[in-house]
Amino acid sequence: MLKSFIRPFIVTFMIVMFVLLMLFLFKYIDDLIGKGFEWYTILQLMMYASATNVAMALPLSVLLSSIMTYGSLGENYELVAIKAAGISLRRAMYPMIVVVTILSIAAFIFSDNMLPIANKKYYSLLYDVRQQKSASLLPEDEFSNSFQGQGYSIRVSKKDPDGQTLHGVMIYTKDAADNNLNVLIAKEGRMYKTPDNQFLILKLKDGIRYDETPGETAVLRQRFTRFRFKETEQKFDLSFLKLKRTDENLFRSAAQMMDLKQLKFMSDSTTRQNDSARSLNYKLVTPYIKYFSVPKKSVSVIKYIPFKGKNALDGLTITQKLSAITNAANEARTAHDVIKNRADFYKDADKTIRKYAVEYQKKFTLSAACVALFLIGAPLGAIIRKGGLGMPVVVSVIFFLIYYIISTIGEKSVKDGDISPFIGMWIAILVLTPIGIFLSYKAANDSVLFDMEAYKRFFNRLLRRKEA
Repeated sequence: MLKSFIRPFIVTFMIVMFVLLMLFLFKYIDDLIGKGFEWYTILQLMMYASATNVAMALPLSVLLSSIMTYGSLGENYELVAIKAAGISLRRAMYPMIVVVTILSIAAFIFSDNMLPIANKKYYSLLYDVRQQKSASLLPEDEFSNSFQGQGYSIRVSKKDPDGQTLHGVMIYTKDAADNNLNVLIAKEGRMYKTPDNQFLILKLKDGIRYDETPGETAVLRQRFTRFRFKETEQKFDLSFLKLKRTDENLFRSAAQMMDLKQLKFMSDSTTRQNDSARSLNYKLVTPYIKYFSVPKKSVSVIKYIPFKGKNALDGLTITQKLSAITNAANEARTAHDVIKNRADFYKDADKTIRKYAVEYQKKFTLSAACVALFLIGAPLGAIIRKGGLGMPVVVSVIFFLIYYIISTIGEKSVKDGDISPFIGMWIAILVLTPIGIFLSYKAANDSVLFDMEAYKRFFNRLLRRKEA
């Protein structure tokens, strides 16, 4: 039974990882193609992307392989033989439960120790790849700004199919003030890189160069020079095409790059900072809403004279009223801006705390999802009694979509602050676990839950009763 589970599990896991990797390539194909990356850079990025896809591939593989295993046993009447020997389905599932439990523990260790490192390397490398300039240095019939940092703007009218022979080459050389004082025009040329790929060489033929320089005397204020050449070479530095790596430590503050201890520490630290900042609210707003303080009633004061006017501005001149209203509006506007800035600060802090909570719960939900989906897959395979990649794939995809949609909605609700982190991240498990227990009960009692003939007989009997 273990052999019949492990082999389809490995196969389905590799297939799912391959599909997810293809989706990754389709998503970032424009950022990878045409930038001159070395093969090991793309392979490294794909390896890190595969590590980040484990959270989706592992539960689906457990579900699909468990359905295939017990479906194959049911299709070959091996489950019937097991039950005939006096072994219940629950007891027959014990070895698989042990394997899935070990797999869940390994998934937890992976998500807490290895996944944060993989995420940090993946997102840092992906950021550098997306920032890299295109390796298409000289496109046809447009000015290339690839060498703009070196003060050159190059235009090629046409390129031969070999990609090296050029026609109608025009090179503008700019000075420090960004003026085009040097122009080179050539009828044709040929480009190639040096063996170490450090420089691009343009070997130009039959051209002319126009150069404009300041004059040497007051009378000769500007000098214009024209050079004709049969053949010349231009050398351009290609160091900007090398992939520049960003320090990975710049990404370590993101929640995906932390383990449980770091998430707990950062969540507590942000909460304490948030609470300590709230105590400053009154001190920040008070200067804008409090003009003076009324002292405590003194013994020397016999009687306070109450204000008898109906309006606070009674007794003031029009100029004084206008000044008072203007000052009050300015103070109210300033207080509103202060309160709004504080509210935005608290909103961002609460959002950060919720992100830490989401990642904290994800460390456990991956392991729980493997167990919950196994409790669905094993009894489903025993009920369906179909092995292979036909019906099991359809059923497993349906249940996995249910799990994925519910978990995605729950995660989004947590990040928006609509529900608590525990409920939002565990709601998919809480929904699927009772379904798995129900299916296990039905499979243990030889249910005909998916037997279409049983449903047909039931409806036929119901129609006969109505006719009678």
